[in-house]
Amino acid sequence: MKIKKNVSLLPFNTFGIPVEAGSFAEVRSVHDLRVALRSDIRPVFVLGGGSNVLFTRAPEGLVLKNAIRGIEVTRRFKHKIWVTVGGGEVWHDFVLWAVRHNFGGVENLSLIPGSVGAAPVQNIGAYGVELKDVFVGLRAVELATGKEKYFTRADCQFGYRDSFFKKEGKGKYCITAVTLSLTLRQHRINTSYGDIRKTLEANGISRPTIADVSQAVIQIRSSKLPDPAKIGNCGSFFKNPETERATLERIRLTHPDVPYFDLPPDERRVKIPAGWLIEQCGWKGKRVGNTGCYEKQALVLVNYGGATGEEVKNLALAIMDSVEQKFGIRIEAEVNVL
Repeated sequence: MKIKKNVSLLPFNTFGIPVEAGSFAEVRSVHDLRVALRSDIRPVFVLGGGSNVLFTRAPEGLVLKNAIRGIEVTRRFKHKIWVTVGGGEVWHDFVLWAVRHNFGGVENLSLIPGSVGAAPVQNIGAYGVELKDVFVGLRAVELATGKEKYFTRADCQFGYRDSFFKKEGKGKYCITAVTLSLTLRQHRINTSYGDIRKTLEANGISRPTIADVSQAVIQIRSSKLPDPAKIGNCGSFFKNPETERATLERIRLTHPDVPYFDLPPDERRVKIPAGWLIEQCGWKGKRVGNTGCYEKQALVLVNYGGATGEEVKNLALAIMDSVEQKFGIRIEAEVNVL
């Protein structure tokens, strides 16, 4: 492990923002991490897959790239297993590994960008499944002390695209390993989202396996989301807002077709797709300078080439302001803005 000076972070963020780290190290083990933390360079910024961060400036101090690898079955039960995965593993690569071994539970989370270590921070989710549904626990190293700590599911305080690591624990830990519970047989096939059902039907599949679901999700996401290798982006930039049912009924007066999802057990609250709200404000496909709102998915902000982080941030703020002005709902960024 070596601390390098003046390293470009362009290859390490999917938005393709050209910022430079004054000090940078790639850590491949907990030992590497602790050695790096013994330096006097502060603050410390942990970088995973770089798919959920927008750099509007160069990060100060020491940037640590989490490259801790490894996938290991750590416990076996009659109908399930526990798998412990290094925080630096690519999330989608892990999902493909699970599907190949016929381990169920994460197939709906196929093609989500980022690292395994970043997945609990965001409580990643898609197509009716969230990370917390299969989560057992994680190990993390406290950046201030170098001490390792184990976090249970309750410790992580999971919420919608939220966790302890985005609140009290923000910027204080590097997640080194995550343990998940996956099924060995009698998999719970989740096709509750209409897009999955439609895609499976189009593919002539009536009794889908977890591999079929994974492939359907990959097909759907590939058709809607731009490839970061071609167009800089972080996937979904905004959270779907949760609001009171009274707000929904007010919106229905002028937009009777507004889509929404009930939030049980409290039927007084609903979730409205942020993409729909943004599209109604005329942003979908709109370009502003070097950035814009993706033509196939209004939730995605893109860098068409040469955009600064500040440009993307200003576009996001303009979109948030217009949605609030039109619908009285303040949408929030899902992406971490530095």
